[in-house]
Amino acid sequence: MNTGNSKNVFIIVLVAILSSVVTLLGYNVINRNNGSSSFSDLPGSRISEEVRAYADSFEQDKNVVLTNLTTSDGYPDFTEAAAKSVDGVVHVKTTTISQQQYINPFDFFFGFGDRMPSQPREQVGYGSGVIISKDGYIITNNHVVDKANEVSVTLNDNREFKAKVVGTDRMSDIALLKIDGDDFPYLTFGNSDALKVGEWVLAVGNPFNLTSTVTAGIVSAKNRGNVMGGGLGIQSFIQIDAAVNPGNSGGALVNTRGELVGINTAIYSQTGNFAGYAFAVPISIAGKIAADLKEYGTVQRALLGIQAPNIEIIGRQDPQKARELSQIKGVLVEDFSDRSAAKAAGIQKGDVINAINNVPIRNFAELQSQLNRYRPGDKISVTVDRNGNSHSFNVELTNNEGSTEITRGTNALNTLGATFKQIPDERKRALGISSGIEVESVKSNGLFRKEGINKGFIIMRINNTPVNSESDVANIVSAANNSQDKVLLIAGFYPNGRTQYIAIDLTSSR
Repeated sequence: MNTGNSKNVFIIVLVAILSSVVTLLGYNVINRNNGSSSFSDLPGSRISEEVRAYADSFEQDKNVVLTNLTTSDGYPDFTEAAAKSVDGVVHVKTTTISQQQYINPFDFFFGFGDRMPSQPREQVGYGSGVIISKDGYIITNNHVVDKANEVSVTLNDNREFKAKVVGTDRMSDIALLKIDGDDFPYLTFGNSDALKVGEWVLAVGNPFNLTSTVTAGIVSAKNRGNVMGGGLGIQSFIQIDAAVNPGNSGGALVNTRGELVGINTAIYSQTGNFAGYAFAVPISIAGKIAADLKEYGTVQRALLGIQAPNIEIIGRQDPQKARELSQIKGVLVEDFSDRSAAKAAGIQKGDVINAINNVPIRNFAELQSQLNRYRPGDKISVTVDRNGNSHSFNVELTNNEGSTEITRGTNALNTLGATFKQIPDERKRALGISSGIEVESVKSNGLFRKEGINKGFIIMRINNTPVNSESDVANIVSAANNSQDKVLLIAGFYPNGRTQYIAIDLTSSR
């Protein structure tokens, strides 16, 4: 072999070796990208400091191994995310006992007007929930457990547990439950802020009482407002087109990594069933609500203290002005509340808020989405446009009373100022009642004493719901505190006395 041929052979061998090395390196990179990763390895998976704090309050593992994103063919792979999610989503069953009443016609004509109770009627409801800690904390919707006398949950492995309602929040439609145990499968919080319109998501829940159901779709919109006629306090929902039906409420919205990014809450439908649009509370909001309920017993809402123009109402009277306002990129400060944190910091009428802590704000829903992450006393940077110039202000957020104090939930029974004792079945029969609990003592400064309810009074029903235990009373009072009316209607009597109906305004204790 001559020298020229030797050189050619050497070059060919060298090229072959280099090609093999490049191929192996490329395969290794691809394999790593398609394989399991940790939070920090995946683009967009790093959660914000606020959400990390909420996750830490439930002791979520920071180094949970996440699932594959794609198949070997490059298509989206939902199998591992689905398998991981169904174990962390529970079936929620609620039992509510109601009792209809009718007026005794003889008493009506003779001027007494007593109402006669019919037989108690048990109503059973179903929904979903998401386990968010290994010791059994569960997020669900408030409307799933509202007014329930008993709540139980069933895991994907068919274990069933009685659940305690830790707290509820009507404005966000979020509730926190707790079951006893210390080694439950749970879903870790993801980054709902990083979701993009068009991104794949999974809805996991129990539609039509069909357990462990997974549906897929995409994010249709973000920061969607005016859901359910604007009846909820938050106006920054994730809109999805994954099929969500009755029974999905309180279930999980997860991304393809199996991370919890939202709590499925509502559907838009004229029939009551899925019609292509569903809405989820972002975990950046739901996680904060749950953490507040766990730590304080009530939700801490932080306010800027501004008033913004309602473009929909203005549009009915002045369409041209409404069009002009809709072109504003940000939130116009139209006025201030009586005690305003924004005004105290130097913000003025006519300013346009366009960023909170450097996060762009384009509309009121986005402003509200950011504020829902904070608590009274937190300090934020608010950027405004004032006559074409940018200004930043440090604002210390306040609560709805204008202070920076954290409020704590009070025991539901403390507001009544009473203690109770159960009535044995034998005595119930002697009294001719099917439900009831006796007032054992009352405090001089409580609502019961104020309304004339004293020791020995027997309560049959509160808000048309039979009561037989102290926990029944506590659940009804908690539900009333989270309702718009905040009123208790108590039906009861003193032994050998006639039935009385007493209304108690819970707001009068504040």
